[in-house]
Amino acid sequence: MPNRRVSEVIGQRAFATVSASATVRDAAIIMKEWDSTAVLVMENGALVGICTERDMVFRAIAAGCIPATTCVDTIMTTEVQTIHRDKPFGHALHLMYEGGFRHMPVVDDTGYPVGLLAAHDALDSDGLQMEQE
Repeated sequence: MPNRRVSEVIGQRAFATVSASATVRDAAIIMKEWDSTAVLVMENGALVGICTERDMVFRAIAAGCIPATTCVDTIMTTEVQTIHRDKPFGHALHLMYEGGFRHMPVVDDTGYPVGLLAAHDALDSDGLQMEQE
């Protein structure tokens, strides 16, 4: 499993995006609709950040922000670690562990997002492998 390419782990799974000017509430609604724990923040076709459940809880709710009026760009993580779709999944997990984060945008050769990897994908993969055995 660790040597599988990231692209094999995410497959053709769609991922949610929002603009930086979207409200935290709008992002939360999108995350609920997509059954996702994060959304990629895009502006003019470029990745500018990621907004996760943790960002919403720690940087918005706990800070007293009003989700319906607070823009995502005020709480999102802007220094986003990405991984190329052809890298080993184990490498992605290592980067997430070392960086202390649970989500990582997957990019193509041009740096354009093609997916979103989550730490829980490791559990999904392990479960699939155990089921096959």
